[in-house]
Amino acid sequence: MEVNSLSLARQVDFVFRQLEGELTNAAAGTVLIHIRNNAVGKFGLRHHPIETKDGKIQGCEKGLTREQVQAFRQMAIEALKYRKDWTHGEILYDFSVRPSSNSWSASILYESNYNMAAWNNRYVPQARPQHMFREYV
Repeated sequence: MEVNSLSLARQVDFVFRQLEGELTNAAAGTVLIHIRNNAVGKFGLRHHPIETKDGKIQGCEKGLTREQVQAFRQMAIEALKYRKDWTHGEILYDFSVRPSSNSWSASILYESNYNMAAWNNRYVPQARPQHMFREYV
């Protein structure tokens, strides 16, 4: 089955399933999804930096649990309802885990992109009739 024939919701579901291993090891970060013609072009996970103190790596915080990743995936799919009237752009899901309370939070950023080069072929200025250029004396 071609990716273009899948709904965007199914594609986002696929993305989160592919990133599940990384998400369970990430305490914070951003899931990036690039969209072109309503199809996922590329995706990935931007991990927040690993902190060091005096040249030593601090203890790594625990990432999302398997259940939290499933809830995150479902939230990402449900959030697609708020995406309106654009087919090219990026979706950014920012997340963090609060180890003290065993909870997590996420925010969603939609960015639509437009390419004027694609529109230049559609918009060709019409030549004005010659009589519009005559000077009246």
